Amino acid sequence: MPRSDSGKPAGRRALLRGTVLATAAVSAGALAPVASAAADDRGGPGGSPVPVPLPEQHPAVEDFLEVPGGRLWYWDTGGEGPAVILSHPGTGSAEAWPHQQPALAAAGYRVIAYSRRGHYRSSDATAEDPPAAEDLLMLADHLKVPRFHLVGAAAGGFVATDFALSHPRRLHSLALVNSQMGIDEPDFQATLTRLRPPEFTALPHAFKELGPSYRAVDPEGVHAWEAIAERSLAGRSIPRPKLANRITWDRLETMRVRTLLTAGDADLYMPPPMAKEVLEHLPHAGSLTFSEVGHAPHWERPGAFNSRLLQFLAGARFPAGTRC
Repeated sequence: MPRSDSGKPAGRRALLRGTVLATAAVSAGALAPVASAAADDRGGPGGSPVPVPLPEQHPAVEDFLEVPGGRLWYWDTGGEGPAVILSHPGTGSAEAWPHQQPALAAAGYRVIAYSRRGHYRSSDATAEDPPAAEDLLMLADHLKVPRFHLVGAAAGGFVATDFALSHPRRLHSLALVNSQMGIDEPDFQATLTRLRPPEFTALPHAFKELGPSYRAVDPEGVHAWEAIAERSLAGRSIPRPKLANRITWDRLETMRVRTLLTAGDADLYMPPPMAKEVLEHLPHAGSLTFSEVGHAPHWERPGAFNSRLLQFLAGARFPAGTRC
């Protein structure tokens, strides 16, 4: 039986023990059913974000995995379907997926998310930690998941890319959500630096990551996102995941995992031209660009994101240049 922080049995319960949902209840008034793709993407290509209350969560088991030098907090919906493991952004944690958890579970997937070291409820990150992809491997082994779909958003995409390079046979597919992927190429890094002035670092995380259209129409959603980030980081800087591989163009060109790369029109970290450059080095990748979206399409336009992600998990391929 999984156990809580106090050591008492946790059992099956609502995901996140009400933390995210309580935020939604206070800010949005009440929980709503899972938003449909039609409700979120009513404009089709070129559609704008609309307010989407946080949905009720599928029952999940929470627990901790002891790893060398620390422990990881995770949740797992269980079930017999194919597994999807969610790797969170640097500002997030295992709490970062309330829009995806019920949608993926309703489609028959076993949904798993965890907090990396240095994030909410997991142990602190240290210089002695192993590469983050090895923690992910230990989690998959612990949960007896021989192969799985891996979704990595932003900094979580660094870990997902590193895992795909180190353990490609463990993956059915790889979805990289608005991620710089830890790419270590001088010209690529120089462009990213040129895009963001020195003052950028001091700006609020919500301003840097959530697009202006979303911030304009859904202040309650912004508040819920900020609450997750505040719990995850607790005033600390974002820990950079430790990687096992130097991720270069040459290494990316060896990847054979079926891959989806997403971008957002208003992403200040990874704008579409940068994603296009990356796509040229991923031989088995398709791409989606979300209109009027910043760094977090899974949060800003969850219905559209979930619809396309489910299509991808089922085997769909999106040609380069596909817009949503």
